[in-house]
Amino acid sequence: MKTALITGASSGIGLEMSYLFARDGYQMVLVARNRKTLEQLSKEIEQKYHVPVHVVDKDLSEYDAPQQVYDRVREIGVQIDVLVNNAGYGLYGPFLDNDRMEELKMIDLNIRALTDLTKLFLPKMIQQRSGGIINVASTAAFQPGPLFAVYSASKAYVLSFSQALANELEGSGVTVTAFCPGPTATAFMERSNLKVSKLLRMGMMDVKLVADIGYQGFKRRRTLVIPGLKNAFLANFSRFVPRQWLIRVTRSMSERE
Repeated sequence: MKTALITGASSGIGLEMSYLFARDGYQMVLVARNRKTLEQLSKEIEQKYHVPVHVVDKDLSEYDAPQQVYDRVREIGVQIDVLVNNAGYGLYGPFLDNDRMEELKMIDLNIRALTDLTKLFLPKMIQQRSGGIINVASTAAFQPGPLFAVYSASKAYVLSFSQALANELEGSGVTVTAFCPGPTATAFMERSNLKVSKLLRMGMMDVKLVADIGYQGFKRRRTLVIPGLKNAFLANFSRFVPRQWLIRVTRSMSERE
């Protein structure tokens, strides 16, 4: 039985991907901060899909948390075949106004933890010449994001890192998918305070649909998955317009209603 480890599994895209992998017979390792929520989810998945579920309650923004997750997986005695680096959050507002420690914590979660977990779990996949990694980035990765500066930059890292790693791993039997959703109806919008932004005029995609598109793209071994024709158009459009004009438009779309 193959095993999938999903971070940020207690809500949003991570939750929906947990259902999708379990539906296809994967044993699950679910990682998030809230143990009670994870235990409730594990019972639900075990009853519905009849697969083993293990929970690891860790705040991945803490420096040694990725190593602790890795050590816990070794204690459980499972081999991770698919790693879904989904945990992450954003902060909306001018850089100078946002809380310094919150932005550093966001960098730790969005960049450092994702990189460290990949570093820890990838060698076994390479050894077995089989496996896959889904790194959840964002359409924000395709252009600088005024009023969302650190988040956009962190997701640009995820996109660049994932595409470079996918190239390095060609022929290894291990795939890497950079998954780049646009605005999605999840708790992320609340935590990031994005509900005050004009971006919502574009509408939000349903989280179940977004997760399924990402999952199907991963199964097709695609390096880049952007759910939604509008999101794909806007992401690609950014390649063909002057950078300064693009930044001004992004700033305008990010401002408060």
